[in-house]
Amino acid sequence: MDLRGKTVLVTGGAKRVGRGITVAFAEAGANVVINYNSSVDGARSTLEEVTALGVEGMTFQADVSDDDQVVAMIDAAAERFGTVDVLVNNASVFLSDPVPTDDLTVWRRCIDILVHGSFNCANRVAPLMLEHGRGVIIGIGDLSAFEPWPAFTAHAVGKAAILTLTRQLALELAPTVRANAVVFGPALRPVDYSDEKYERTAQSTLLGRWGTPEEMAHAVRFMAEADYITGEVITVDAGQRYGHRQRDHG
Repeated sequence: MDLRGKTVLVTGGAKRVGRGITVAFAEAGANVVINYNSSVDGARSTLEEVTALGVEGMTFQADVSDDDQVVAMIDAAAERFGTVDVLVNNASVFLSDPVPTDDLTVWRRCIDILVHGSFNCANRVAPLMLEHGRGVIIGIGDLSAFEPWPAFTAHAVGKAAILTLTRQLALELAPTVRANAVVFGPALRPVDYSDEKYERTAQSTLLGRWGTPEEMAHAVRFMAEADYITGEVITVDAGQRYGHRQRDHG
């Protein structure tokens, strides 16, 4: 897909890697819809950054787990730009939830955002894409989709579900709409990471370093532009998934 003049909706597009994705599409000439839930200052700042690139943009506050709010967001985007050509389901929460537990708050919130939120947005944008004869839906995963992470049960289950949803959407919406996913490795230092943990994470990758939001965004943009790819997952993690094999075999 030639992104010039197209409209891209990025959920969670106001800060961190989401901001990088939003900017990458704007640099390609796309108009952008920046979804946010609570990051109003980040959304405004990102909007200023993309409009300075000469494209149009808008922000929209919506909790993607709420289908009514998603409908309002898609309607507003369509009213402003006519359609949504690319949806990036980037909205996420990263919360610890050891199992077993008597408190289901984290489980429900993670599943609501990652699973229900991704489905809500895809489900509501698909009719627009089908009507206009084109569209791309991109899900965002991480390595927890492939292997368990201690004390992050809901997050891992939610990210795995995104990959399955991607394949299902590719099947259901073909040939008009393509659906792909990008699995991210370490890209931005979490605020609670010590220097030791930050360096240990870097050394767990085959390339010995953290990635950048721009590198993650490059892969997302590629999946939007690559017209002969659908139903696929690309991993951008500097080989972190296999980094432990530098030390052990068997």
